Amino acid sequence: MAHTCIHWFRKGLRLHDNPALMSALKDCKELYPVFVLDPFLYNDTMGLNRWRFLIGSLRDLDCSLKKLNSRLFVVRGKPGDVFPRLFKKWGVTKLTYEYDTEPYSLSRDQNVTQLAKENGVEVIYKVSHTLFDINRIIEENNGKPPLTYNRMQSIVSSLGPPKKPIPAPTTDDMNDVSCPSSKDEEKNGIPTLDELGHDISSLTEELFPGGEEEALRRLDEHMKKSQWVCNFEKPQTSPNSLMPSTTVLSPYVTFGCLSARTFWWKLTEVYQGKKHSAPPVSLHGQLLWREFFYTASVGIPNFNQMKDNPVCTQVDWDTNPEFLAAWREARTGFPFIDAIMTQLRSEGWIHHLARHAVACFLTRGDLWINWVEGQKVFEDLLLDGDWALNAGNWQWLSASAFFHQFFRVYSPVAFGKKTDKNGDYIKKYLPLLKKFPPQYIYEPWKAPRSVQQAAGCIIGKDYPKPIVEHDDVRKKNIQRMKLAYAKRPPAQSESPSKKQGGKRKAPSVVDTLNKKAKSK
Repeated sequence: MAHTCIHWFRKGLRLHDNPALMSALKDCKELYPVFVLDPFLYNDTMGLNRWRFLIGSLRDLDCSLKKLNSRLFVVRGKPGDVFPRLFKKWGVTKLTYEYDTEPYSLSRDQNVTQLAKENGVEVIYKVSHTLFDINRIIEENNGKPPLTYNRMQSIVSSLGPPKKPIPAPTTDDMNDVSCPSSKDEEKNGIPTLDELGHDISSLTEELFPGGEEEALRRLDEHMKKSQWVCNFEKPQTSPNSLMPSTTVLSPYVTFGCLSARTFWWKLTEVYQGKKHSAPPVSLHGQLLWREFFYTASVGIPNFNQMKDNPVCTQVDWDTNPEFLAAWREARTGFPFIDAIMTQLRSEGWIHHLARHAVACFLTRGDLWINWVEGQKVFEDLLLDGDWALNAGNWQWLSASAFFHQFFRVYSPVAFGKKTDKNGDYIKKYLPLLKKFPPQYIYEPWKAPRSVQQAAGCIIGKDYPKPIVEHDDVRKKNIQRMKLAYAKRPPAQSESPSKKQGGKRKAPSVVDTLNKKAKSK
């Protein structure tokens, strides 16, 4: 039977390594590539840089499809409302999409699948957003998500390497496929930011343009630096270098402009026959961290919140809107922290160690604000704001789950000095402070009045005084974390290595989360 098929693009905004798209082309007479601007996912809270990256990715995808005599149809509305209408309008008999593990996505897809069946539409989905089938990893761990990176490595080692990526479709694959693009459908073109109601006057230079073409170009560019790739160790990179000291491929993997499997196998080619770094610090290791948090997010109920999250320490965080706003708006009075938050808002990306610094500062280090609040800010502003990784990393950095050495607190002064003694990073993102001499750039409040006047910036007037006294609140907050840890259930108090080492019986907290997962 020859099908009229919709391929539903969501995160996999690419043609390469897209098995669901190739399934759409099998026995296909008409193809409608569709992207749905779902108001639940794409709303007013999403940052402008993230919107620009998405629209750029859609435009790039549309260009690639046009080279195959096809195009992208962008439809606005709730998927549950959109698809029944499209099924009838186009006479659709098959729907394909890439599998998504997020809770909202699973619920949405279940709903659309039911609607498809009611309309006589066959549904096919494929796993390609992650290296492995996440559910398979959980099955291999006796139905439980691995809670340590070492355990995760052990499981994926037993599964063998990830599947090799498949090529993008060619004009030969499209020979017998009609791709309607009549004038009647022009209203489903790629919208501009203006058309979507966004004020673009605040946008700065686009450092990381969205799209598959740019993703593959950047990947090839980095893979040519074979020695750099082989020597790469993430903790040794700089959080405050003026040019990124990492690949910045994460936004492209998040939106699916770059396949994680393609990234993995390109690295494998570079590593071949050479001495190279290893997980968890290598570039392969970074992809496995992504897999680790995806697996945790699937297997742990309520993963993006503190309440009812069985692996998350329950902490009596303060509710302080003024502190939260000062952190979000780069008004803490700590130049290193404020420079990072300024870079985040203006560029949509910050180094992972910079994320460590501002996340620790907001939570257990200084401001004692719930990590869930920081998670919301990152989700909106980061180009690579990924639901699973964002929630997992915030739990880690707040010492709520996975990482438990809460007494290790990043200094908002000393940490940045390690890799940027002159404060060039601060001068770039906080030009108001650029005339302060290096000995005061991280602590401008300590500068004599004469130095402040010479710099043209009076602390407390032109730039805020520190919002807290770091040494004092650090000591206080360590004691508060000790108290929170003391109140944890016994199973939660065990070290991660004991939880999943050897043939030990799984702790009750893991049993609990699995019971909850089954009951949902």
